[in-house]
Amino acid sequence: MGGVIVVVAILLVLGVGVVIMYNGLVKRRERVDRAWSDIDVQLRRRYDLIPNLVETVKGYARHERETLEAVIAARNAGVSASTVQEQAAAENVISGALRQIFALTESYPDLKANQNFIALQEELTGTEGRIAAARQFYNEGVRDYNTQIQTFPQVLIAGMTGFTEREYFEVQEAAARGPVRVDFNPPAVDLGAGED
Repeated sequence: MGGVIVVVAILLVLGVGVVIMYNGLVKRRERVDRAWSDIDVQLRRRYDLIPNLVETVKGYARHERETLEAVIAARNAGVSASTVQEQAAAENVISGALRQIFALTESYPDLKANQNFIALQEELTGTEGRIAAARQFYNEGVRDYNTQIQTFPQVLIAGMTGFTEREYFEVQEAAARGPVRVDFNPPAVDLGAGED
C-alpha cells in the first residue's frame, strides 16, 4: 500500500508541475499578445495623424506630389499589414516617407511656421516615442516567451500543446538616420485617390 501512495504522490507532483509550467507559458503568451495590442494602438494613432499631416503639407507644398503620395501609400500598407513581419516592413517605409515630409519644411518656410503642422509634427514625434517603447516591451516579451518554450522541460509541454515561437518586431532604425532623398521633379499624381 505504501508503494501505491508513493506512486500517486509522484504522479500528483508531476501533474502539478505540468499545470504550473503550462500556466506559465500561457501567461507569457498573453503578455506578448497584450504588448502587440499596445503597439497596434500606437500605430493606429499614427495612421490617424498621417492624413491630417498630408493635407496640411499639401496646402503649402503643391509640387511635392510624389512625396505626399508615398506617405499615403506607406500608411495604407501599414493599415493593411497582417503579420508582424509585414508590419515591420510597412513601418520602415512609413518612417522614411515621414522623414521626407519633415525635410520639406526646409524648402517651405511657411509650412515650417504653420501651427497645424507643428502640432501634428509634435504629435507624431510623441507617438514615435510611444511606439518605440511599446516595441521594446513587446520584443522583451517575445524574447522571454521564446526562451521559455525552448527550455527543458517546458519545451515538452510547449510542443504537445501548440505553443510556437513569436516574431520580433524589428524596424530598421539605422536606415532612418541616413540621408533624406527629396525629388523636386515628381510626376503629376492625383492625391485624392489613395486617401481613406
